[in-house]
Amino acid sequence: MEGSIEKSYNLVAEAFQSYHSHLIAYVSYRIGNSDDAEDLVQDVFVRLLECGKLLCKDTIKSFVFTIANNLITDYLRRYYKKQEMTSYMMESIKPEIRSFESDIIAKDLEKHEKAVMHMLPTQRKKVYYMNRFMDMSSENISAKLCLSKRTVENHLLLGRKEIRKYFKECI
Repeated sequence: MEGSIEKSYNLVAEAFQSYHSHLIAYVSYRIGNSDDAEDLVQDVFVRLLECGKLLCKDTIKSFVFTIANNLITDYLRRYYKKQEMTSYMMESIKPEIRSFESDIIAKDLEKHEKAVMHMLPTQRKKVYYMNRFMDMSSENISAKLCLSKRTVENHLLLGRKEIRKYFKECI
């Protein structure tokens, strides 16, 4: 049993090395957003880890791209639904009210986001704050905090997931 788990972890690790950069390019092209593409590709490999016994060397490539396509479809569905709802809301609200209400809502959301951000581990909080509120890139953050770019990206990924999870629970 334990050998089976180790075998599937090894397959996922090999798939990550083989397909990660191709998936990033593919997903970025399909959704037009490289930051979200990195999050989606990370989700591909997390889901791949959950598959366990279903993995085999011969089919893992098609499995990876099938998972990626499903995640892209879900992402685009949510994106266009959000666009549609935003458009409808903006058209139905008077411009003066829309601006005032938007400012209040944005400030309230930011307040909640910062509250959740302060509950993150110290390093993750710094990285998230620098990226989100100081508009710093991963490269700049890694240089400023003397961390590897991958560590910064990992902190951003985990921070974004926790913030998203909070907002999903609220909605």
